[in-house]
Amino acid sequence: MYSVNYHRAASVEDAARLLAANDEAKLVSGGMTLIPAMKTRLAAPSDLIDLRHIAALKGISVSGSTVTIGAGTTHAEVAASQELAAACPAFVKLAGSIGDPHVRHLGTIGGSVANNDPAADYPAALLALGATVVTNKREVAAEDFFTGLFETALGEGEIVTAIRFTAPQAAGYQKFRNPASRYAMAGVFVARGSDGVKVAVTGAGDNGVFRSAEMEAALSSNFDAAALDGLTLPADGMMSDIHASADYRANLVVVMAKRAVAAANG
Repeated sequence: MYSVNYHRAASVEDAARLLAANDEAKLVSGGMTLIPAMKTRLAAPSDLIDLRHIAALKGISVSGSTVTIGAGTTHAEVAASQELAAACPAFVKLAGSIGDPHVRHLGTIGGSVANNDPAADYPAALLALGATVVTNKREVAAEDFFTGLFETALGEGEIVTAIRFTAPQAAGYQKFRNPASRYAMAGVFVARGSDGVKVAVTGAGDNGVFRSAEMEAALSSNFDAAALDGLTLPADGMMSDIHASADYRANLVVVMAKRAVAAANG
């Protein structure tokens, strides 16, 4: 590690002010990605602005069919929410599958969404649910928010404050985990709502999270795992690495999608 200035933000406005005052500053909440990057010198911010103590960023509320989750809410809190489990059990299951207990009790949904790791779980859920990412400056549809590997639509001085979505009629999430990191080698979130069926894939795409038009079309007329029998996805655009080839991931995505639909109908 190296010398760094630490700031404990008292409010979102305070955090935004500190961010504007320090060009090389970084926001930190759970620190599950940033702190390891700093230890290996892959990131070298001059200042750390801690968001963990901002009460306005925490909490889960369900009003009718509208779900709102504060950006500072930990994965463990999402996984344990009975209110959220009643509205969207698939979202709770997803949160409970992230990392290990240490990661789940420190990592936050806002940090994960803002980081947009190509194998993270939440981006697939947000895309499939047609969620909205709320910041201190505006509201951004999930389909416009995730723009590439570790890239988002966040602008300068912009801080994720909440996630909002409408509870689906049915939803399911399944992923094939890397046995070491527990990140998704292929994860699929399916959701059926008043606007139709959406299928989002994480961990498999060369450019990060994406929606599958082929699987959406197949499931729109028959929301059943059998609707995906015989469907194959092209390997073009799939990630290929030491863990799995593009062809393997293309097949794995369909397998996970079938399991997700089965879970949604379960």
